[in-house]
Amino acid sequence: MKKTKWIVLVTLALLLLGACSSKNSENIGKPSDEELDNLNETGFPIVDESISLDFFGGTGPLIKDEWEDILVWEEYADMTNIDVDWEMVSGEVLDEKKNLKLGSSDLPDVFYSAWISNKDLLKYGENGVFIPLNDLIEDYAPNLQSIFEEHPEVKKALTFPDGNIYSLPTLQGFPSMRYSAKPFINEDFLEALDMDMPQTTDEFYTYLKAVKEEDPNGNGEADEIPFGAKSIDQLTNWIQGAFGLGQGKQSGNVDLDPETGDMRFYPISDEYKEMIEYVHKLYSEELIEQNIFSIEDEQYNATGSDGLYGSTNWHSPVGTFGQEHGASYIGMPALEGPDGYQMYTSINHRAVGIGNFAITLENEHPAATMRWIDHFYGDEGSKLLYMGIEGETYEETDDGQVEYIDEITDNPDGLTLDQAAAQYLTWVGGNSVGLAQEDYYKGSEASYQELEATEQLEQYAIDEVWPEFAYTKEENDKLSTFGEDIDKYVDEMRDKFISGNASLDEWDNYVKEIEKMNLDEYMEIKEAAYERYLDN
Repeated sequence: MKKTKWIVLVTLALLLLGACSSKNSENIGKPSDEELDNLNETGFPIVDESISLDFFGGTGPLIKDEWEDILVWEEYADMTNIDVDWEMVSGEVLDEKKNLKLGSSDLPDVFYSAWISNKDLLKYGENGVFIPLNDLIEDYAPNLQSIFEEHPEVKKALTFPDGNIYSLPTLQGFPSMRYSAKPFINEDFLEALDMDMPQTTDEFYTYLKAVKEEDPNGNGEADEIPFGAKSIDQLTNWIQGAFGLGQGKQSGNVDLDPETGDMRFYPISDEYKEMIEYVHKLYSEELIEQNIFSIEDEQYNATGSDGLYGSTNWHSPVGTFGQEHGASYIGMPALEGPDGYQMYTSINHRAVGIGNFAITLENEHPAATMRWIDHFYGDEGSKLLYMGIEGETYEETDDGQVEYIDEITDNPDGLTLDQAAAQYLTWVGGNSVGLAQEDYYKGSEASYQELEATEQLEQYAIDEVWPEFAYTKEENDKLSTFGEDIDKYVDEMRDKFISGNASLDEWDNYVKEIEKMNLDEYMEIKEAAYERYLDN
């Protein structure tokens, strides 16, 4: 068995080596004279003589597999003179199929919406499978260049330790998208209880107790659930800012200490312990849904649809629970904690899905490919990607706004907006690469509830938000061992402390155990990656 595995690995390595050596390494990623002769540097079509490109990536359950037959891509093929042969696979098998592609000589020209990890971007970038995009961006991507100039943190996020950019992201262009799950409270319950909007963690606790004990839905039953969510993370991610946690925090269990400005491993801090004690109190008094550690999406949606949650932390309640009860929810502010902290920290970096557009060494048209994708980082491309074609999928209103046609918003066959839009567009389910703008993006983050909730939170938003850091190969190897062990242990003990399966009297032992798991080296790696990010 071991011998067979060894033979397979050697064969894959030789195939990869052969693919790299079959091309002049000095010319990989550089436009040929032939390509440049056929390329228009501005405007459409992108090329005079039609070319074909092979794309591979992930698709959502609502979108049909044959992307070349979807309206938005038919239109773009006509505009560009570039025919894309889409090989799109479902999310359940994406990782498996992607790894097979990367380990074979059968590479596509582009990995599109394939969610390639930073670790794999560096690995396959350094060995030549993914080409560096730096020069192509500078020469053929004016929209992306403009974004780099306006938001230098985007370029920082894309740049790897070797100085190269190997892939392009989805860009979240407005606050409601960058603010992930948002806190909502049941306004009907507030009115029934004659209570004001909670502003502090103590006031939130008082509200939750009233929901549990005073029958705000008036049905004579104690069926209300004071707080419910899809996981305990949704509560701790929101509430952490009230305890001074989460400044920066996007890369593992590190953040910036608001007192010192230094990076710290916050799950062993006094502030983190104080947050855990607070959440444990809520759980032990049954103010949190008791199966929150294992709840299924269907149960969460059904309970919300029955109007039983006093508060939650997720996306548009109308979109999730339906109009009847979902409309009762309004956004909450960031709460002030016992030590005066009041921060909203559950914010994504502007660049998400960094590994969503990688060009491989097989691509003979890198300049045209860069022009192809750059369109979607500009206004017209964003409109095409998210709205489609005027007269066929959207209409422009008298005040200059764009709205989907009735067949999408009020589908005669009873399809939801997402289901109807997926007949013409592919952004549904996160399958997009480009700039998502509020004027054109029609996902839940652009709903009135989420936009209003974002307004409640903006004044408390943290100043610095990190991307997922890029690590060297050596750093990745270490984080894949003791780093994953540390992060897993933190999550396990958080759940045990909150649920009461472990006593907070064991806190000191918990801290000592983490310190023994190579915490010092873990922090050295995180700090080095952060410094590189700042220097990019």
